[in-house]
Amino acid sequence: MFRRRYDVVIVGGGPAGLAAALAASEKGSESVLIIERDRTLGGILNQCIHNGFGLHWFKEELSGPEYAGRFEAMLKNTSVDVAVETMVLAVDTDPASGNKVIRCISPDETVGDIEAGAVVLCMGCRERTRGAIAIPGDRPSGIMTAGTAQRYVNIEGYMIGRKVVILGSGDIGLIMARRMTLEGAKVLACVELCPYSNGLNRNIVQCLEDYGIPLYLSHTITAIHGERRVEKVTVSKVNGGVPVPGTEFDIECDTVLLSVGLIPENELTRNAGIEINPATKGPKVYENMMTMTDGVFACGNVLHVHDLVDYVSAEAMKAGAAAAEYAAGKRVGGRKIGVKTGPGVNYTVPCVIRPDNVEKAVDIFFRTNVPRKKSVINVMSGDAKIAAFKRDYMAPGEMEKITVPKVLLAKAGDTLTVSVSDAE
Repeated sequence: MFRRRYDVVIVGGGPAGLAAALAASEKGSESVLIIERDRTLGGILNQCIHNGFGLHWFKEELSGPEYAGRFEAMLKNTSVDVAVETMVLAVDTDPASGNKVIRCISPDETVGDIEAGAVVLCMGCRERTRGAIAIPGDRPSGIMTAGTAQRYVNIEGYMIGRKVVILGSGDIGLIMARRMTLEGAKVLACVELCPYSNGLNRNIVQCLEDYGIPLYLSHTITAIHGERRVEKVTVSKVNGGVPVPGTEFDIECDTVLLSVGLIPENELTRNAGIEINPATKGPKVYENMMTMTDGVFACGNVLHVHDLVDYVSAEAMKAGAAAAEYAAGKRVGGRKIGVKTGPGVNYTVPCVIRPDNVEKAVDIFFRTNVPRKKSVINVMSGDAKIAAFKRDYMAPGEMEKITVPKVLLAKAGDTLTVSVSDAE
């Protein structure tokens, strides 16, 4: 049986949840609980059997299960409790104590309502589906998201198709192009709406170019054909996202994989009344990953979609440590600086910085909106530029980070604006 109250409760046992729990324990929380809806910890890492994980965090190349296993092994040396096959239904606040109440349900009824001094949201993200992007045409079998296909092939052991077309060039789709090829399928094309790829450049090279798989930029699927099973798709060139008449061509296939974007899994967040950032679809957070609701923290893909799991771990360690401090009674006040996006920037994390809570410097993460070569990241306070960072290359598929020293925050007003311009 589990306790009725914990210092810190982590919702989600993927890479973010594992790191947050470890950090909370190391920071001194005597009682930490991870709640995971699946049968095992590890989250999406369990189906990512390819290598490429851990180069930043562990300084070696690991598969997804190996990466998760490293954190699970470290947790065995702590007092962290784990509740698997347990669904969190709501995160509420007890009006009397101010503590958070996590309402759970599990098959054996060993987990019910749990009170927590602090909560860390680590629910990850989900894939956009055909319905989300409204592809016209027939409704045969053989259409699925790339992540679903990855689970079928890597965990369940099913071969999901022989002639494959992939819509979108997100990293999961690119990795599945290689995976399906290695399993003996023919990947006929990767079709991307944008004039650039949305995946990591290394995946374009290793998963498409190395296997001779064509990438059609500024194209999209405009129709799916088939009765019981997919028989072919119609592909069209696009201009500004709009199909160009007369550019259509058909590709005969039996499977369509969708890699058309990820969305932070934030139903719990919204239902708890936590403020959402419309740009990221994740919660707005302070510099220590606390949301605009006191005592609730967020990290990983539930906050903003990351390109590398190593960065998820680093962010989650920060969130877990801050949650432990909050549960122990530490509160942060003082001046607040809002962080806004300027030209060339899609979003920033965090949205608010409290200088009194910054020890030496604060990291600001963002994504640019188009590929750029020689460019400058500008940090403005009103009309004054307080910092500038040069970059040789940036791409929308790769998360960027700048570090602003505390001494510069003292020069800022109530807002900072992050923008990107061409280098002079």
